[in-house]
Amino acid sequence: MDQVGLRPDPVLARKLLGLFYLRPAPARPMADAAAVDKKTLLGDAMYAHIKVPTTGQKITVNKDYSLNVPDQPIIPYIEGDGTGVDITPVMIKVVDAAVAKAYGGKRKIVWMEIYAGEKSTKVYGPDVWLPDETLSVLREYVVSIKGPLTTPVGGGIRSINVAMRQELDLYVCLRPIQYFTGVPSPVKEPEKTNMVIFRENSEDIYAGIEYEAESDKAKKLVKFLQDELGVKKIRFPATSGIGIKPISREGTERLVRKAIQYVIDNKRKSLTFVHKGNIMKFTEGAFAKWGYELAQREFKAELLDGGPWMKIKAPHGEIVVKDVIADAFLQQILLRPAEYDVIATMNLNGDYISDALAAQVGGIGIAPGANMSDSVAMFEATHGTAPKYAGKDYVNPGSEILSAEMMLRHMGWTEAADLVIKSMERAILSKKVTYDFARLMAGATQVSCSGFGQVMIENM
Repeated sequence: MDQVGLRPDPVLARKLLGLFYLRPAPARPMADAAAVDKKTLLGDAMYAHIKVPTTGQKITVNKDYSLNVPDQPIIPYIEGDGTGVDITPVMIKVVDAAVAKAYGGKRKIVWMEIYAGEKSTKVYGPDVWLPDETLSVLREYVVSIKGPLTTPVGGGIRSINVAMRQELDLYVCLRPIQYFTGVPSPVKEPEKTNMVIFRENSEDIYAGIEYEAESDKAKKLVKFLQDELGVKKIRFPATSGIGIKPISREGTERLVRKAIQYVIDNKRKSLTFVHKGNIMKFTEGAFAKWGYELAQREFKAELLDGGPWMKIKAPHGEIVVKDVIADAFLQQILLRPAEYDVIATMNLNGDYISDALAAQVGGIGIAPGANMSDSVAMFEATHGTAPKYAGKDYVNPGSEILSAEMMLRHMGWTEAADLVIKSMERAILSKKVTYDFARLMAGATQVSCSGFGQVMIENM
């Protein structure tokens, strides 16, 4: 789950994250400058610490946002903090094996390391958590993948993950939830849980607009609410922290548009808006309202039995567009999960729902995810850094491996993606698994993080 600290001063927050300027590289004598290795160059830009490979090419984006993927694409990766040092090398090894087997050596990923989180502070200097050149590469190279990143808590520093999403306008958090046969689960029929979550990434309380209780800004905002807007429902105004929850028509529409198109392209059966509009009528309620309106306007949705539910006629059949109150949804995913398919929801709801659904199919250890704009896609391990296990070759690499599978599919390399899924299924059925599964599976053989990656490769 993401954590968001206070953000009383946006300039300070950016400085603390290292977003404002890179420390300049030491000046070089002219002779050295002339001899700079070409692999540090990207167009006219030179990077201080990122080494651009001498082989491979960039993925580029067409006007319709489709991708041009070369046979040797350069893929930036962030190793990640904590257990990132364990899982990311395993992910790379598994992906390389799948690509080699699927395409017989005709295609190959050229990996390029970039930096964020704790490793960035070691490479660039203290407090540089997210360098400008990392953001530049993520934009330029279009497709990337990362391990888990530390979230500094409190003191004005936002979540690095949230900062990356907002700086790059990665407005979709895409989280597919599926069950692999044999995975231990706390529910009786985990195979009935098969959903894809479209979580809005750029708005809601994650915008970071909040003010500490008893601060000058909180007092000013409370006074404005009371004096100018006649608000009388702040129970303890003198000691209240204040947050603002922006939900916009534009933000809603671009998310819902992506979600409906996904339903059509992937021949899914329904889209559900999950919201708390019965209480927050003009934010969460508006999200559902604007979602229905877009479905009607752009996809010719028709009212179903008088509404508000709708139906869309698609080439593969009828798509139902519906909505549900968030608390009812969290109950129904346990009682009747088969009734839900693709989900569109806001930032905070999506955070809760993603982890709740992941638990039903075996936990976030194998839950993949991606953050996407219209052009840029960053795939990621969805779990935390688990620092006490870092460097021990112990944890489950499944989340990042399955995120890489999503990345391969996004690139159009479906044969390699299919191999990753198939080998994951076979590895789990073989019961040669990491500790988190082994302790819950009768007759299992516990293997290391790298050992599980090898089991997958052997099952391709």
